[in-house]
Amino acid sequence: MMNILRRGSHTRVSLYSPFRKLFSDLAALSVPVNTLIPPSTAPHNFSQAEFSVISGLLRNPAISSGPSLESELNQTGVEPEPGLLLAVFEHFDHSPKLLHTLFRWAESKPEFKCSAALFNCMIKVLAKAKEFDSAWCLLLDKIGGHEALDFVSKDTFVILIRRYARAGMVEAAIRTFEFANNLDIVKNFDSGASLFEILLDSLCKQGRVKAASEYFHKRKELDQSWAPTVRIYNILLNGWFRSKNVKDAERFWLEMRKENVTPNVVTYGTLVEGYCRLRRVDRAIRLVKEMRKEGIEPNAIVYNTVIDGLVEAGRFEEVSGMMERFLVCEPGPTMVTYTSLVKGYCKAGDLEGASKILKMMISRGFLPSPTTYNYFFRYFSKFGKVDDAMNLYRKMIESGYTPDRLTYHTLLKMLCKEEKLDLAIQVSKEMKCRGCDIDLDTSTMLIHLLCRMYKFDEASAEFEDMIRRGVVPHYLTFKRLNDEFKKRGMIDLAQKLCNVMSFVPRSMELLDSCSKDLKCFGCKEKTYNAESRNNVSYTKGM
Repeated sequence: MMNILRRGSHTRVSLYSPFRKLFSDLAALSVPVNTLIPPSTAPHNFSQAEFSVISGLLRNPAISSGPSLESELNQTGVEPEPGLLLAVFEHFDHSPKLLHTLFRWAESKPEFKCSAALFNCMIKVLAKAKEFDSAWCLLLDKIGGHEALDFVSKDTFVILIRRYARAGMVEAAIRTFEFANNLDIVKNFDSGASLFEILLDSLCKQGRVKAASEYFHKRKELDQSWAPTVRIYNILLNGWFRSKNVKDAERFWLEMRKENVTPNVVTYGTLVEGYCRLRRVDRAIRLVKEMRKEGIEPNAIVYNTVIDGLVEAGRFEEVSGMMERFLVCEPGPTMVTYTSLVKGYCKAGDLEGASKILKMMISRGFLPSPTTYNYFFRYFSKFGKVDDAMNLYRKMIESGYTPDRLTYHTLLKMLCKEEKLDLAIQVSKEMKCRGCDIDLDTSTMLIHLLCRMYKFDEASAEFEDMIRRGVVPHYLTFKRLNDEFKKRGMIDLAQKLCNVMSFVPRSMELLDSCSKDLKCFGCKEKTYNAESRNNVSYTKGM
């Protein structure tokens, strides 16, 4: 182990039980376990009982979105208020249909006053589920009213732009920017520059850097007086590196220099990160020296990037020297530094080294985040160490740490792979109880595991619950279930599966396949709503 690491580690940890002593130390650092209601939205105007009542309705598989849920909500006697709905939204962010019904029900109450935060949260949930039509209906309704300033802002359009980019809908993202840029409620509070940066950043992060670059140059041609900021250049430079297109990245870097754009620490940080991603760490280190010559002092982000690059390359001895230089800098190592080291040792299969880093960061006042622990879970998952993973998971809970969605996803992936059905079901239930709504990937893994374990009734129920919550399943998941039911002559389950599929919007491949199977079983073919078949985003026609 390198010298810098020995200095922070006072006791040697056994290779075979690195976590036993570690978590006895963690007990003293225990933080309060999160309550059912998230601390960030801890309410003042509603009770835990009200939150539990609504949560219970949303979790009830017998209650579907629309009139069914509205009727049940009316019978609760709960008076909706923004804080309550925000708390519920944080727990059920993968249940768009149910949340949309809840939001509509609340807005129908005369005494209910929506907040900007809740409105944006509803837009985010719908856009995340690609329910863009519904999102635009809400948005245009507010814009056309007298209270537009109270609800609609630049942040609202940021949500839509980023979600369109994630969905690969480049034109829709651009038109949304142009639509927003012409609104007084956006222009009066934003010059348009920052929203333009967000558009380019969103496209670049989704691998659409060519489209972003073309739109950038188009704007330069249309407005000769426009002087792009260094931030815009940094975004595009980062985009080219993220796409691993080093030729265009270096070309763009030369273009910046030619146009006398003065690079800053972010520019060099982008270059350093780009070369580290391409496993060209030596080039990144030379850039650190170059930026110093230009009078730009590397910050913690630059150091962390180089350390991460060295760790990824397995060059741990060189990390020691970099850490020595980092320690004499004013900021010194950060949480990111230690997390990168933990990641590196876990990837290298050195659990003892990773455990020592974990102890060191705690001794220096850094509490590990769920991300830090997730690297241990990835190690356990890679080597099928179910007992060690479940032990770490229990110790995290006991010590007051709240696992995040990736923690649960990694655990469930491992348990499904190892066919530990009972543990997978237990963890999925705890995931729900701790405020993590089960997402598409998690549900898919559970369904496939249930099929492998011949638990077809349970698999069908999980699939049905996905549809109820508004989560569109993968085609392969549907096909797996359908094939299993046909193979075993389970006609009732096959009919139920096909009936459930009639509620899936946009997924024509699923619906067409389902119709064929309905015919195969002699079932009466359904006639699907033409509106759902021709579901076209508002911005496509803008």
